Amino acid sequence: MWHSSPPGSIYDYIRVASFSIGPDGLVDQWSLRAEELFGLRAADAVGRDPVEAFMPAELRAGGHRKIAEILDGKEWTGLVPFRIPGGDGEHGVAEIYVMPTETEDGDRAALCVVVDLQALRRIESDLAASQAIFGQSPFGFLLFGTDLTVQRANRRFATVFGGAVEDHRGRTVHDYLSRREADRMTAALERVLETGEAVTDLRIVGAAPGSREQRHWSINLYRVHGASGRPIGVAGLGTDVTRRHLAAREAAGVRRNLALLNEAGSRIGNSLDLETTARELLDVTVPGFCDLAAVDLYQGLLQGDDDGPGRVHAPGPGHGNGPGTQRPYSAATGTAGGRLPSAPLRRVAFASAVSDAPLTGTAASVGEGAEPAGPVAVGEIHRYPAASPGALALRTARPRLILGSGPDDLVQSTLVVPMVAHDTVVGLAQFSRTKGSEPFGERDRAVAVELAARAAVSIDNARLYRREHERALILQRSLLPPGDPEAAGLDIACRYLPGNTATEVGGDWFDVIELPGHRTALVVGDVMGRGLRAAVAMGELRTAVRTLALLDLEPAEVLSALDEVARGLGAPGGAQASRSRDADLSEVYLATCVYAVYDPVTRRCTIANAGHMPPVLVESGEAGALLLEVPPGMPLGVGGEPFEEVEVELPEGALLALYTDGLVESRDHTLDEGLRGLREALTDPSRPLEDVCDHVLNSLETRHGEDDIALLMARVQGLPGDAVGDWSLPREAVSVGRAREFARAQLVAWGLEGLADTTELLVSELVTNALRYGEGEIRLRLLLDRTLVCEVWDGALAQPRRRRARDTDEGGRGLQLVGLLSTSWGSRRTPRGKTVWFDLALPGAEVAAAGELSAEQLLELYG
Repeated sequence: MWHSSPPGSIYDYIRVASFSIGPDGLVDQWSLRAEELFGLRAADAVGRDPVEAFMPAELRAGGHRKIAEILDGKEWTGLVPFRIPGGDGEHGVAEIYVMPTETEDGDRAALCVVVDLQALRRIESDLAASQAIFGQSPFGFLLFGTDLTVQRANRRFATVFGGAVEDHRGRTVHDYLSRREADRMTAALERVLETGEAVTDLRIVGAAPGSREQRHWSINLYRVHGASGRPIGVAGLGTDVTRRHLAAREAAGVRRNLALLNEAGSRIGNSLDLETTARELLDVTVPGFCDLAAVDLYQGLLQGDDDGPGRVHAPGPGHGNGPGTQRPYSAATGTAGGRLPSAPLRRVAFASAVSDAPLTGTAASVGEGAEPAGPVAVGEIHRYPAASPGALALRTARPRLILGSGPDDLVQSTLVVPMVAHDTVVGLAQFSRTKGSEPFGERDRAVAVELAARAAVSIDNARLYRREHERALILQRSLLPPGDPEAAGLDIACRYLPGNTATEVGGDWFDVIELPGHRTALVVGDVMGRGLRAAVAMGELRTAVRTLALLDLEPAEVLSALDEVARGLGAPGGAQASRSRDADLSEVYLATCVYAVYDPVTRRCTIANAGHMPPVLVESGEAGALLLEVPPGMPLGVGGEPFEEVEVELPEGALLALYTDGLVESRDHTLDEGLRGLREALTDPSRPLEDVCDHVLNSLETRHGEDDIALLMARVQGLPGDAVGDWSLPREAVSVGRAREFARAQLVAWGLEGLADTTELLVSELVTNALRYGEGEIRLRLLLDRTLVCEVWDGALAQPRRRRARDTDEGGRGLQLVGLLSTSWGSRRTPRGKTVWFDLALPGAEVAAAGELSAEQLLELYG
């Protein structure tokens, strides 16, 4: 079929021209292409000798010979140099094909076809380069026609997709790729063919024939044009970037894991709580690392069992499951393997990024030969079957990878990782990925082990902290008065708030100490500093206060002795070393303390202060609370200054408040403001004392956590006059009998006839000793409150002491009788001598009744 060839055909590209030579050897026809090639119009070329017109002068002789041979009927092909007319002497080389012809008259002539050799060489070079690129390229190369079928494929492409190069002609991308990827490729080809815009780095995923391995290709597409500039197809260059993709994915995974570990370092372990730390681990891993996760901790660990769940040691020769296998060691049994597989665990945390995920350990709770474990809820205590992956991971201290067993399983892979810290197995972590997520690899296993180890260290630290905290708490509570303190003539209420709610250990303390004669010592102190060190110092000072109180010293004397004790704390050589210039100042213990002694008979209170907050007194019917003016003195441990004491009379119903500085000091207000707030909070002393304590704490808005707070409040309830019997006796022998009469009469008035005989006997012994060994006037006093107290006063300073009488001695057994028949007895100094006293339990009290001596006790007394 004839058709018109569009401009830009191959003949235009290689510049083919033609002309003819007549029988006379002159040009008789000159084509338009010859005009373009030689730059000479037909009117100027026709009728001229081609040799003379185009060849240099030195070659013309040979040219005439060739023309003659051609006209004789000889074909000839060769290279002929020519001079380009109007080209300023430029020469070219033409390849001429000469074919003899005949005219109508039978004369010899010639037809010449001329090709520009330079254009021809350029075409050959282009073809060679194209063949080299297309045929020898290490990348897959395809040429698609305008109908998007393969027009040509190179050998590399055929090597990958099979068959010979010619076998791929006429195929489409749907013959090589999945439907989804083929549609993407077709759309890209159409877009390039339509717009002419190249597509670079189009990522296509597919598999070569006969292979299941997914390959990744980077495709570059560009439109190909003919010589006339019209589109003739699309060229595609494909590069296998599978390794690059895997390397990039590996690098991305490493970056993701590094970011995950960095996040874990900042988010895990911010709390010293076991359950909170477990939840922090899951907050980091779900969904960034896995889709489901759970943490199980040993129940014994959560309960503070000091035995611990187990320790991990490398096995000796012939042990374990292979080189480097670790086996648990149980502190409880002392055997390798220990109790770990069967020890109960508690599910403390669970997290899921899948809405319908079950609360279960999934495959991790199921092992070969074991029944599937049911769902494990958070807080539930459970055990792993002996053959389950969980038990094996705990037993070997190695992570385990479990793959989903069926197509219907939600979870496709699970990492079961034992949580090991400081060679101690504390629990088990499970990380699961569901269908659609990338399965766990070796890199993921290492990350899971690292995450579990970090959480395990924090959990173990929390365990150790909890243990130490409980011990410190036991110490702290043992140093404070148990229950609600009771005192004769006082209604007591107290509060203690540690400065750190996490540790509950501080240096503040208070105490209520019963003294002879129904007197009471009220003590509030504050050791500077916090933590266990301050609590230990507080315990030593509190013990010293109680010991000094038993000596019945005056408040100023108690603080002076306590100052010596404080100066000796923490110094290796005791108090003397603490005074030396080389003493370690970091071990200096300083404390403040207020010591008050209340006498319910006189309702007078003697107070001494060692750098502490002043007591507050609220009297019924008065305008407001008053700060008692007690000389503050220096803190305990400073030394060098004596302490002063003051005596104040407390009206009936008055309220006395002792407290530490944590109640009134804060970063938000000054000390004066805090003291003013305390006084304002104590405006109504008639309210129940417990309510008054709560009102004070709530009104002052104490900043809990800044400092410890101790508050001791006492409402004055003096002994009534009819509860006191007081008599003065002269230093005469008849005073012993009178003392017995006074005592019996008073007991009858109180309705305590059952104690009359014992009281008479003991009063007789004490008054006799006062007459025999004492000085000055004798005073007998009976006090009735929770117990019956008898006191005998005299002017001698010598303190009585018990001694064992010999069998031949007629006396010396009086104090032994007092000790056997009374609940307690003792003596104390007074400003004008001494007082010897004894207590008797009232009928119905829980104290063992006194007043009867067994036969063994009588034999011991009188041998």
